[in-house]
Amino acid sequence: FAGGVEYAITPEIATRLEYQWTNNIGDAHTIGTRPDNGMLSLGVSYRFGQGEAAPVVAPAPAPAPEVQTKHFTLKSDVLFNFNKATLKPEGQAALDQLYSQLSNLDPKDGSVVVLGYTDRIGSDAYNQGLSERRAQSVVDYLISKGIPADKISARGMGESNPVTGNTCDNVKQRAALIDCLAPDRRVEIEVKGIKDVVTQPQA
Repeated sequence: FAGGVEYAITPEIATRLEYQWTNNIGDAHTIGTRPDNGMLSLGVSYRFGQGEAAPVVAPAPAPAPEVQTKHFTLKSDVLFNFNKATLKPEGQAALDQLYSQLSNLDPKDGSVVVLGYTDRIGSDAYNQGLSERRAQSVVDYLISKGIPADKISARGMGESNPVTGNTCDNVKQRAALIDCLAPDRRVEIEVKGIKDVVTQPQA
């Protein structure tokens, strides 16, 4: 007969108490008796690999794509003749350089806004219309090169936000004033959600 109990102290360590009884050991004809035997044992056991499993660490979520915004400024005097909204060959060449960089536009998330600006010569209403036509000319050309039409838009800004400030206020002669105000005549292009746009094209 044998019996025992075991008590787990931790998942790895347990104590065991065991009792074993054996009766009529041996051969009575040989040794003259058949004794009984009882044995009580106490032990400690250790089970390897029973510790708590290491928690499973979920992989860190991929970072959300960073939406970048790039700004390009092109001189209107390179793109257009004075007081005109039709692209010159030099203007098309400048936009070709720009398009080679805009070709990395993400088709799902990207957007392009073309802003047209004029100088202050002329009425506000006229300059607003001219800036809109110039911005639209740039948009139409970039669409013809491959920019998706639903990802690009034109906005005329008229003579707002001049970059020359008051530096030309004392220039009275018209030709000199036109030259002085040249930086105000510009097209700015805002690109969002793009990849690998490098440097601004030289206009």
